[in-house]
Amino acid sequence: MLSTLRTAFDAARLTFACAALLLCARTAHAEIATKVYLNGVAAPVYFNDGDSFRVLDGAHAGTKARLAGYNTLETHGPVHQWGSWAAKELYAIAKMATLNARRGTWHCESDLKRDGYERILWFCLDLAHDQIAHGFAHVMAVGKDVGHPALVAAQRQAMLERRGIWAKGIPTLMMTSNHSIAESTGEAMGENYNRLVSVVDGHSEKMIHETRYSDCENVCAKVDAPTHEGGLRVLAKLRENEETSAIVKGVADSYLISIINEFAHLKKMPSVWTGKQRAVVERHLSAWLADGTFGPLQKSTASCMLYVSFAIRYSPTHKPGCLKW
Repeated sequence: MLSTLRTAFDAARLTFACAALLLCARTAHAEIATKVYLNGVAAPVYFNDGDSFRVLDGAHAGTKARLAGYNTLETHGPVHQWGSWAAKELYAIAKMATLNARRGTWHCESDLKRDGYERILWFCLDLAHDQIAHGFAHVMAVGKDVGHPALVAAQRQAMLERRGIWAKGIPTLMMTSNHSIAESTGEAMGENYNRLVSVVDGHSEKMIHETRYSDCENVCAKVDAPTHEGGLRVLAKLRENEETSAIVKGVADSYLISIINEFAHLKKMPSVWTGKQRAVVERHLSAWLADGTFGPLQKSTASCMLYVSFAIRYSPTHKPGCLKW
């Protein structure tokens, strides 16, 4: 009871605090410097959001950074939605992630290679862990790689305690970017995709499509999901089966449901366990999917994200109404 009340109180406090902070931020234009150690050397940086910064001085002055291992929600407007969240509430949490990054002192490492946008990719384990532990961010790895074990563990705890972005629902897959076929260089080859991220192990999936989106269109990731009753049947099987019961012992029901939901859609195990344990759980989930224990799967909305073309997303004069606070 106390835990439920605390979660509700924290969610309400976060919403109102964020609204006040955002109101104040509108009048603040100075770049706030944060001390970050870049390959062991202290440098002032400016965080424009919770997972990227620009170096203000020192050997890397003027370079932009994209931080690896985690992702914060977009700050160009109230674009995310899942569970019972309102988009503006999640937008407030995205702004909180930026403020959280600016408050600390962090340590980042990089081989100094640059991406297609000329950004240096830095890995800041302490910052990533702090953002994720507060529920201000989620684990994200590129491609089929999975998240850093310490970050996955921090996210698992944040999810169980319903912190930050997890307070009002946990999606099967998190949409972190969407792209209209109209702006894709891969249009002719059918390579246009939206990025979806596992909330269990942080690996990324590509949602390939050939859709031309309109600005302010709400784009949703649809997944094949068991009904509530079907998920509970599979959960009971995992708890009761002689081979799987010891493996899942101590894992919270809610986390197992996330694993079950992801398996139902992707037909493969997220990287929760390794080796023989992973193979055992995957074998049984596959069998229960085949024998009807999951029940009929139905299309369900995992998460949504407003599409706005990059050309006007940050425009001071042509920014669409759907992005305004």
